[in-house]
Amino acid sequence: MATRSFEVAGSPLFIAEGIFAADIVEECRRRGVLAGAYALRRPRGATFVRRLARDLAEQRKAPRVLIRRGVALLRAEPAVLRRQTGLGAEAARARQVLRGVAGLLAGHPHRR
Repeated sequence: MATRSFEVAGSPLFIAEGIFAADIVEECRRRGVLAGAYALRRPRGATFVRRLARDLAEQRKAPRVLIRRGVALLRAEPAVLRRQTGLGAEAARARQVLRGVAGLLAGHPHRR
C-alpha cells in the first residue's frame, strides 16, 4: 500500500473520501485529528443503476462486462460496509453525513 504525507495544520478539518478512507480512521483517532468518520449507506439497487448508467455513458467496457461487474459490486457492498464500520467509520446516509460535516464546520461536533 502506498503512503502519502499531507499537512493539515491551520485547516478546520480535512475530508478523506473513497473506499479506502476508513483505513486511516484509527491513525487519525490516535493522533487526535478525527472529528468524524462515515461510510455511506445507500440503497444498493440505486447505486447499481447509477454506476451502470455512468459506465455505459462513458463506454468504459462492453455492456455485458459492466453488468456482470455491477452485479458483483452489488453483492459485495454489504461486506464493504461491514469492513468500513469495522475500521471505525459510522454507517450513515448522505444527508446524515452532510449534516454532520456542516455541524463540524459550524464548530458544533456531530452528535450520534
